[in-house]
Amino acid sequence: MHPYNLYLPTRLVFGENAIEKLPELTKGFGRKVLIVYGGGSVRRNGILERAREVLKDREIFELSGVEPNPRITTIRKGVELCKKEGIDFLLPIGAGSVIDSAKAIAAGAFYEGDTWDLVLDSSKIKKALPIFVVLTNAATGSEYDDSGVISNLETNEKLPIMSPVLAPVASVMDPAYTCTVPPKHTAAGAADIFSHTIEQYIVMDGNILTDAMCEGMLRTVIECTPKVLKNPNDLDARGQLMMASSFGCCGLLSIGRTPSVWPCHAIEHELSAWHDITHGEGLAVITPHWMRWSLTEKTAPRLAQYGVRMFGLDPKAPVMETAEKAIEKTSEFFRSIGIPATLSELGVTDEHFKEMADHVISHWFPLSGAFRPIDREGILAILRASL
Repeated sequence: MHPYNLYLPTRLVFGENAIEKLPELTKGFGRKVLIVYGGGSVRRNGILERAREVLKDREIFELSGVEPNPRITTIRKGVELCKKEGIDFLLPIGAGSVIDSAKAIAAGAFYEGDTWDLVLDSSKIKKALPIFVVLTNAATGSEYDDSGVISNLETNEKLPIMSPVLAPVASVMDPAYTCTVPPKHTAAGAADIFSHTIEQYIVMDGNILTDAMCEGMLRTVIECTPKVLKNPNDLDARGQLMMASSFGCCGLLSIGRTPSVWPCHAIEHELSAWHDITHGEGLAVITPHWMRWSLTEKTAPRLAQYGVRMFGLDPKAPVMETAEKAIEKTSEFFRSIGIPATLSELGVTDEHFKEMADHVISHWFPLSGAFRPIDREGILAILRASL
């Protein structure tokens, strides 16, 4: 067992009409609220209007237009608004990009310099405005963790921002709010959950409890994603994906295990930074190729275990053969939910692969701690295989 330190301060409120709990949850946190959201979907489906209604006794400000890969330029506008109006708390309504933006805004509101400084060095974050979330898609898990990912188009960087003070105070989750999410983004969100889980599961040392947790998460994604794509109004399957989203990135799955250095996320962030692709789709393309690159005699048993438990492969078959089949089954699953199989299909070329690899090496966790240690040439090999 590896040592662990787990703290989960966020309250999760799940169920039909969970948004009605906002007045009670936000009581005592002040009068001025900044609602943060992306495009027009939360207007069209009535979620924004309902939030205004339940918080009608508060003074409401709005920041719209948050991008799918949230940009520092939009976040700077939010920080300026918070400082100018004396905002008391933030209410992001949306999925990961909106919540991540709110986290950066919440920290930037108490920082005198440029908020990008806090992305480059999160140790500078000392305080943040309280955050309450209305979740509208099952994907990143940002509703139940203390981190986010922010893009800077000027520098072609997509980097994490993280601090214990960025964990939301509470997140409300009504599966009905996810029913209008388009199939493309539903599938991409599921792939994101899958990636969060598999990157913590496929490590050298696991344990009985968290192996089972990871396997339950993966099984949820594999079983429920096709259901919601076939019937977008399947609230039970939607709700199970929401649950999986929350627990995918909060730290629970990693306790007592070899710490993950998140190699797939490291590589995908570079792809998004340069090409602005959908995060979950990029992860779905990269993940099987990372698995293939990582497959050795030493790593095969863990991949074979995954194949036996997730896809019902023969436990008596040769370990290497089972591991290879498990990787192919992973690719088949992503294809079955409509995600492109190659980076080329996403509009990615190899033009900036060397810059991407260099940036991973200089800005990410040391990939020497990966399932199979990855150097610059390994990153390039995975990228090229993914084309």
